[in-house]
Amino acid sequence: MINIFFEEIDEFKLDNLHVEENIEKLIENENRTLGEVNYILCSDPYLLEINRQYLKHDYYTDVISFDYCEDNVISGDIFISVDTVASNAKEYGVSFEKELERVMIHGVLHFVGYNDKAEDEIPIMRAKENQYLKLFE
Repeated sequence: MINIFFEEIDEFKLDNLHVEENIEKLIENENRTLGEVNYILCSDPYLLEINRQYLKHDYYTDVISFDYCEDNVISGDIFISVDTVASNAKEYGVSFEKELERVMIHGVLHFVGYNDKAEDEIPIMRAKENQYLKLFE
């Protein structure tokens, strides 16, 4: 099950992204089973507080994932700052929807085992994001 919640922002439609269908495909492609994935779309200040409280980081970010996966069942909470997504979309010259889709994919990729903390992990994560962005077009 995929849920979408809004915190400290106005709700908006995500119909054109086909979130549920695409994330289920991603999970299936990675040979996992969907449990429950919650997307919490929020403001920069809201996500900054999550970052400070739970990760002890004092900076803005676009996404924070909390992994509750067990065995091959994918479950977790993915917090996304729509403020940062919007500014990143402008910086990278892509639509807000495309950047939001990338970040939503990114969060789930963490749950299936991909990381981007080390320099050598970043190109692998970007390639997977691009693979799924193309697959979902």
